[in-house]
Amino acid sequence: MTLTGRTALLAALGALVVGLLIPSWTGVLAVAALIAIAVAVDLSLAGSVRSLVFTRSGDTTVRLGETAQVHLTVLNPTPRSVNGMLRDAWPPSAGTRSQRHDLAVPAGERRRVTTHLVPTRRGDRPAHRITVRSLGPLGLAGRQGSHSVPWSVRVLPAFPSRRLLPSKLERLRELDGRSAVLTRGRGTEFDSLREYVPGDDVRSIDWRATARSQNVVVRTWRPERDRHILIVLDTGRTSAGRIADAPRLDASMDAALLLTAVAARAGDRVDFLAHDRRVRTEVRGASRTTVLPSFVQAMAPLEPALVESDAPHLVAEIIRRAKRRSLVVLLTGLDAEAVREGLLPVLPQLTNRHEVVVAAVADPALTAMAAGRGTAEAVYAAAAAERELHERRTTSAELRRHGVTVVDAPPGDLASQLTDTYLALKLAGRL
Repeated sequence: MTLTGRTALLAALGALVVGLLIPSWTGVLAVAALIAIAVAVDLSLAGSVRSLVFTRSGDTTVRLGETAQVHLTVLNPTPRSVNGMLRDAWPPSAGTRSQRHDLAVPAGERRRVTTHLVPTRRGDRPAHRITVRSLGPLGLAGRQGSHSVPWSVRVLPAFPSRRLLPSKLERLRELDGRSAVLTRGRGTEFDSLREYVPGDDVRSIDWRATARSQNVVVRTWRPERDRHILIVLDTGRTSAGRIADAPRLDASMDAALLLTAVAARAGDRVDFLAHDRRVRTEVRGASRTTVLPSFVQAMAPLEPALVESDAPHLVAEIIRRAKRRSLVVLLTGLDAEAVREGLLPVLPQLTNRHEVVVAAVADPALTAMAAGRGTAEAVYAAAAAERELHERRTTSAELRRHGVTVVDAPPGDLASQLTDTYLALKLAGRL
């Protein structure tokens, strides 16, 4: 049973009547009896909430920052109407705009209410429970009960860099020789023969074919195809750092998704591995059409682990999955101590077998802080920022000396620069 504000207001009016008209225990008992009778009658006429039947429908997945709709259908099989309110409870990170709904379900009928979710975090967001309050005709009292109706919405990575996909695919077409811009460009795999055009590289002339023809013939080339790319996402403590109110892990996921979309369109095979001290998740052998959705689903529940990543175990897992030469893209941090003590000692095991790219999320606030002047506090902050930037540059230089390609960029630029690096390596035949 539940009482409403009307009951409290009625009790206040009763106290006023007793105080002004019948200031005695008899008046108190009389007013209290009338209120109790009214509440009992109202409660007896309220519809039952325990007999209601609930079913859910609607969205099961949504991208981070977008809106999902979850519908709840309420069936009233009882002979009395249910009038009141319903609360559809979700965790705070589900971003429910309104969990409370007015409810009026006549006897034998059903009604549907819709809850709008704008999640603020990735992962699975399960519904908690449904609480229904059915009020009597006087609005003094009602019945209240809770029901469990399971439902879960998986919040996928936002993938903001997908807006760059058309321009990256256009560049891929240029590299692949399907655009008029680079039809005479040189790739790494033989494609076909054609007649010489002024401006062609003379090194592309096929002298045997020219000897058999009356015209000079050149070879045309195209970028490599069917290469293996392994994208490795470091989910250790460095991925938990927040930049612009978002974890580094989210920016790394965004870069991985853009690279995957372009590489799949280029005809390469892309696998995914998430690791800190153990393998968190992986995607292997996905087809060109399913690789991007598979990556998105695998990334959705990932959260940073507040532990130091196990670099030797990570390298062993990479070597076990990449039997032949591959492009290994490691999305991790450039913290000097973590790289020198963890990654550098085992890095030769990778660079001897594979082409390695290390991509890291840079904090643009450091660059802004390094330029600060004017006050003593700003100068000290600038010195600290400059020292941090110097350590990142030194770490990047050490990685490059081991044959690693380093991409160090802010969150908004990392996806674009990493994809451009992939296209450059592909054009150079280094995959």
